[in-house]
Amino acid sequence: MNRMPTNPLNHLNFSGGPGVLPESVLQQVQESISAVPEVGLSILGISHRSDWFASVVAELKENIRLLLNLPKDYHVLFLQGGATQQFSMLPMTLLKKLGPAAEYLHTGYWSGKALPEAAREGPVRVLWSGEASGFNRLPTNDELHFSADAPYLHYVSNETVEGLQFHRTLGRDDIPRVCDMSSDFLSTPCNAKDFSMIYAHAQKNIGPAGVTVIVLKDQLLEDAPNNLPGFLDYKAQIKAHSIYNTPPVFAIYVVLLVTRWLLKDIGGLSKMDKINTEKAHLLYQSLDNSNDFYKGHAAVVDRSKMNVVFNLPTKALEAEFISTALSAGFSGLGGHRSIGGIRASLYNGLQLSSVEKLVDFMEDFRLHHQ
Repeated sequence: MNRMPTNPLNHLNFSGGPGVLPESVLQQVQESISAVPEVGLSILGISHRSDWFASVVAELKENIRLLLNLPKDYHVLFLQGGATQQFSMLPMTLLKKLGPAAEYLHTGYWSGKALPEAAREGPVRVLWSGEASGFNRLPTNDELHFSADAPYLHYVSNETVEGLQFHRTLGRDDIPRVCDMSSDFLSTPCNAKDFSMIYAHAQKNIGPAGVTVIVLKDQLLEDAPNNLPGFLDYKAQIKAHSIYNTPPVFAIYVVLLVTRWLLKDIGGLSKMDKINTEKAHLLYQSLDNSNDFYKGHAAVVDRSKMNVVFNLPTKALEAEFISTALSAGFSGLGGHRSIGGIRASLYNGLQLSSVEKLVDFMEDFRLHHQ
């Protein structure tokens, strides 16, 4: 079958999510809509109970194990409900009404969304909040004082809205670490065995919306309650091999294609990180050399490689920037509705050449207006 041509505008998609897919993956997805080569049926009509789909789930689990070098005592699950469902599912499993408080970091928009959901299930201690500073930086080690009896520590590795990213692992080794890695999962090497749980919805670096990847250590579930609804019970999902109910077959298949691309085309997460670092460096250099025409939101030490958030001197200029950029073929550059400004997301599937074109556009726009 001849591969369908891709839309050239996909190369210039800087959306915060869903993010752009790698070109070779997008071509395979286009083919699969008509017929998956191994099956001869459209991916949209293949049964989740088929042997083929069971092999997809098995291969995807193994690919994630390889990419993260996961020990044998970890499970990999593919669930629905996005990261938002995990905001509730996690504390329902681990947080007790009369027990010690779980510790949460409030570092931006999405970590703030997790807090009230956890508080429904039991006591929560906000270990640190960046709200007073407008979420423009992350805490230093000296600002964090972890409890010795917390049931778990929860934090977001990359705040998509504000463009903040932790470049270190937080917490105590004797307290379970739980991390929402939705917007930087599989973008860089991760010492996964330092975490008791990692969760990430797919619509940034690893596929389309519809599936959430869970990496879970067996030990975390030792004292889990037995009266949870089956759909919200990690143990039930493990037993069902992520097919407790009808799963998002299409989304899971696309994530499989992305992991194949990471392993075979890119050569692993260290090489992926090198590419992502180069993209981010190029764009941040453009900000830093603009004489504050483009002013970054995040403190330099906490800058995200995934989401570059910045402002122009006036809101009127920002509106003109977004409009002019869209006319030039650059999509998804508007900042999140909660803070406005500009946001360029540099997820795995975005090519370096796309960032080079954006930097050229930004320089021309600056020279025309400064």
